[in-house]
Parts: sequence; C-alpha cells; structure tokens
Amino acid sequence: MNKKLTFEEKLTRLEEIITKLDGEDTNLDDSAKLFEEGIELSKELSARLGEVKFKVEELKAKGKELSLAPFDSEAKDA
Repeated sequence: MNKKLTFEEKLTRLEEIITKLDGEDTNLDDSAKLFEEGIELSKELSARLGEVKFKVEELKAKGKELSLAPFDSEAKDA
C-alpha cells in the first residue's frame, strides 16, 4: 500500500480481506498473506480508535471543568 489510507479505507480493506478468507477460492499462500495484512490493518485501526477514545475522554474532562457563573447585573450597579 503506497498511499496513506484513511481509517475508512483501511476498514473497507479489512472487510475485503475477511470476505476473501471466508471464501473457498483462496489458496493457502494467498490466505497467509491476506491474514498477515489483515492483522496489520487490525492493529492500526485499533490503535487509531484508542487515540480517538483518549482524545474524546480528554475533551469530556475539560468540558466538566468549565462552569457557568451566573451574571449578576445588579451587583455592578450598586
């Protein structure tokens, strides 16, 4: 794979590999190569999901730190 694939493209490729491995037309050598590629894609996808999960949790934590203070316009007028 020469170009850098997006998450979605990698997922689609993994689905293609699974379909080929489920079929009976793939010989043993090709199956081994496909399995190896599938394992590598699975690791990459899992790592990316972990990164996104961490980022979401980080953003949620930051969101909880934010609080709204009531605006008291009368306090400034006094």
